[in-house]
Amino acid sequence: MADRPAPWPAAAPPPPGYLPPQRAEQPPLSSPFPPRPVYREPHPVSALPVVSGLAATTVWFALFGGLGRDLVSYTWWTIVAAVSAWLVALLLAVLGDRGVAVGVAVASGVGLSIAMGFVAARWIGTYDFPLW
Repeated sequence: MADRPAPWPAAAPPPPGYLPPQRAEQPPLSSPFPPRPVYREPHPVSALPVVSGLAATTVWFALFGGLGRDLVSYTWWTIVAAVSAWLVALLLAVLGDRGVAVGVAVASGVGLSIAMGFVAARWIGTYDFPLW
């Protein structure tokens, strides 16, 4: 019969500072379930920046919409305002305040939806698409 191999040597203790410090014993919980973890947003969005983004974009759309003389020009100016607002919202979301970016994006979506509603109403009423 073959000889048994020698057992592995015992592991040496880890160097100092390798293991995390031991915490004190926690008191027993009154609930049988452990506490739930709390996840926090590192950069939370508050209401004031969102409202300021909404207000600024509303003024932006009012200025661009005021340039239009009829439905066609109003709609095209609104499309230009919406595209530029979305670019600004993208830039703000990446580099700036995300709350303002949310306000800009929401207001530009609502403004463009209103303009497209007017276009759809004209198109349904006259059977002629007004943007061409």
